[in-house]
Amino acid sequence: MGKKVLVAEDEQRISHLLKMYLEREALVVEVADNGEAALEKALQNSYDVIILDLLMPGRDGFSVLEEIRKTKDTPVIMLSAKGEASDLERGAELGASEYILKPFSPKDVVSKIKDLL
Repeated sequence: MGKKVLVAEDEQRISHLLKMYLEREALVVEVADNGEAALEKALQNSYDVIILDLLMPGRDGFSVLEEIRKTKDTPVIMLSAKGEASDLERGAELGASEYILKPFSPKDVVSKIKDLL
């Protein structure tokens, strides 16, 4: 069975695009479209990498990451349109492996995932 990736992204166009690119790399992809669903999936399942949007309904990516880090050390790639230094620092402090700014190239995300795997 292939490596598993959780894509937590509320913009359907982005999550669909990432899913398509990742599945081309023989990765198994699950999608969550809000923070609550992302947290539930992340805690109940085992993933090799989690892609986590910062701004989602329900819970933001920082609070989801904070909860995940209480029990798991799964690599997490944060996605965000917010590129302030304070956001980058907070993501790093909470244990994000990477921080990718939107707009991004799906190929870059695939490359980062391959590096983490």
